[in-house]
Amino acid sequence: MIMAAPNGARNTKRDHPALPITIAETVETARACVAAGADALHLHVRDTAGLHSLDPGLYREALAELDRVLPGLPVQVTTESAGVYEVEAQLALLRDLRPKWASVALRELDRAPELARRFYAQADQMGTELQHIVFDASDAALLGELQRKGVLREDASVILVLGRYAADANSDPSDLPPLLDSLPPVGKWMLCAFGPNEHACLLEAAKLGGDLRVGFENSVTAPNGSPWPSMAASIAALREGLREAA
Repeated sequence: MIMAAPNGARNTKRDHPALPITIAETVETARACVAAGADALHLHVRDTAGLHSLDPGLYREALAELDRVLPGLPVQVTTESAGVYEVEAQLALLRDLRPKWASVALRELDRAPELARRFYAQADQMGTELQHIVFDASDAALLGELQRKGVLREDASVILVLGRYAADANSDPSDLPPLLDSLPPVGKWMLCAFGPNEHACLLEAAKLGGDLRVGFENSVTAPNGSPWPSMAASIAALREGLREAA
């Protein structure tokens, strides 16, 4: 699977002029990404000031428009705090929106362990598939601890993140094997990677059996350091790289 991640919580048009901010821009970007080979979408919404939002109303609007334009496209919403939201607000989004699929950072929910337990139980009750974000070995250890306590299942879905907290915020394919080795038993896993080595890391993940998340949330530049002309161009290049590696 290739999941498109067109904007994230922090990047703006200063990072890339084609980065989508409004719902209309996000839907149009998603359309182009699907045409270029994306299989799913990682969705962030922004408020009227262009800032990261966990507003259920904005999510409903975006999901409805995506379903109208791209019916059947799997869409994953984020619960990212981005340094703005507390765990209760993340829990409220899940409760109010009842999404089919959502991503959650283990380290963010661990700020309030009792609320986190409610979060995971609520997702199970509603049938929401959670993808757990793992940045490093400490997150992997936390995942294992939650599994041992019965809070999370052994087939938990995870997304590994390379480069986000590196000194230069850049990823390297050599960082992937040790992070994989630190994981407890899990179900499906995906990779995203920051910086110009994004595609190299994703191709390595594909060799090892992982799904891939690619987009301007993680990198706006091609391997040569020049900006991608569009998100769709990045996805098309990744698809071509996968074909060449097959």
